[in-house]
Amino acid sequence: MEISYVVQVLMALIGAIGFGWLFHVPGSKLVAIGLGGALDWIAYLVAFELTGGRVFAFFVAALATAAVAEVTARVLRTPVLTLMVPMMVPLVPGGDLYYTTLALVSGDTERFTHMGSLVLKEAGVISFGIILAGCAVQAVLHILAFVRQGKKAH
Repeated sequence: MEISYVVQVLMALIGAIGFGWLFHVPGSKLVAIGLGGALDWIAYLVAFELTGGRVFAFFVAALATAAVAEVTARVLRTPVLTLMVPMMVPLVPGGDLYYTTLALVSGDTERFTHMGSLVLKEAGVISFGIILAGCAVQAVLHILAFVRQGKKAH
């Protein structure tokens, strides 16, 4: 593993904790947020290395992070968004958005179109990953409740 990957994961962890702190999340939950932010970026790096596609890597990372946030929120008995929003901060496509804006201001319509399309794709797959993970966790919880209810009836 390259040292740059370790630095990136560490920065994701610190960034997630920083946003958790900024949003006044209690200290006991900041550890979970930091680990979620690190996992977020690890999932992105692994997916990117395996596929070479940034958009797909964003999807995999959002899916993994949202699932972890859903489960962790239930364990810690806290609202999901309290954990998920700071955990997702490393995935915000800020650099691509910056270059999109720079192309717009510079009048480079071809680059603006390309970068703007990329930002929309990235934001879209992040949203889809969050929705899909939330639905999957809800479905699993409903199935588990149904199974438990069936065992009590016998």
